[in-house]
Amino acid sequence: MLLNHLLQAVIRKGSLTVIDSKGRRHTASGEPGPNVIVRLNNPKLNYELFFNPHLRVGEAFMDGDLTVENGDIYDFLELVIMNFGWGHGHWLQALIARWRLLTRRIAQYNPISTAKQNVAHHYDLSDTLYDLFLDRDRQYSCAYYENPEDSLDTAQDNKKRHIAAKLLLEPSNRVLDIGSGWGGLALYLSEVSGADVTGITLSNEQHKVSEDRASKAGSSSRVRFKLCDYRDVEGQFNRIVSVGMFEHVGVGHFREFFSKVYDLMTDDGVMLLHTIGRADGPGSTNPWLRKYIFPGGYVPALSEILPVIEQARLYVTDIEILRLHYAETLKDWRSRFNKNREKIESIYDARFCRMWEFYLAGCEANFRYGGIVVFQLQLSKALSAVPLTRDYIVDWERSHAKQTSHAA
Repeated sequence: MLLNHLLQAVIRKGSLTVIDSKGRRHTASGEPGPNVIVRLNNPKLNYELFFNPHLRVGEAFMDGDLTVENGDIYDFLELVIMNFGWGHGHWLQALIARWRLLTRRIAQYNPISTAKQNVAHHYDLSDTLYDLFLDRDRQYSCAYYENPEDSLDTAQDNKKRHIAAKLLLEPSNRVLDIGSGWGGLALYLSEVSGADVTGITLSNEQHKVSEDRASKAGSSSRVRFKLCDYRDVEGQFNRIVSVGMFEHVGVGHFREFFSKVYDLMTDDGVMLLHTIGRADGPGSTNPWLRKYIFPGGYVPALSEILPVIEQARLYVTDIEILRLHYAETLKDWRSRFNKNREKIESIYDARFCRMWEFYLAGCEANFRYGGIVVFQLQLSKALSAVPLTRDYIVDWERSHAKQTSHAA
């Protein structure tokens, strides 16, 4: 069985037993660690998982052709990604990864029309779905766990406060939120500072919810939301923030993005860019994730972002790496998703639930073992735009620690 070769090459810690479609058991083990058993219910998987595991494992789980005999899909993915680590494992997978790296610009070509279609694929799903696993403010990005006992709601409030502190907000500021989601961050920034905030999104559903939230909060005069691409925004802003949107830009559009940021920013302006990032250098998007969850998406390395920022004549005034915060966020999302699984299945179906379970579990395991982190980059046009020391961040956060945002 070809799969045996892959298992023996990959498993260095723990034990993985694969029961094939004929009931034969194939076990690979290494140092003491997790013990996982999976069953293959389709004979084609014996070969397909060897040649294209990054796509076919997820598809097999979605279709019920791969089931976990003990534990759940997270236990299986944790074991596999723990063993793969930052490398590509088997020689064939390294070769495939190299090919994907060479061809990634094609997969990440995101003109405005394509970008809108890609956003609709993921964010224009049932409005109820996101209420069933996100926090009360519907923050769909990495939370910030100041303490291990923080709830998801608390950690997301922490995240908004941490970002606001780095923006050095003033009541007179005009703020642009690129990729404003369901409006929670824009409403919070205006609430804590009195600033005028414009949020932009390509999602029809997010735009509708955001407008409704601003109206109900009585904030429409100073918080507005537009259904448009960042490339179509005009005017200048004292502060620019973007959280969880840069992953949808595509490596071929990085220069376009930061050139636009430069044009939109006032001479004394400040930007905070919050994005998922890879710690092991340039790569390519997992083919299953690209096909089923985030078409056109890409998680960048710092070595890909910083040169383009330099070319755009912007200063990097601060970089912070959030480690494991997203793993904990995804753990909370996955727990909420599973608690509400019956409700979600009534909206979609069992295959959809398995697809999203695989997505949440795989991402959590990658943030724990796969070299995936979160970057927060503070940018400006002028060296004097921010204080010389970072004390102002902690001071602002402490002074606003009890202020929370509007509930969704």
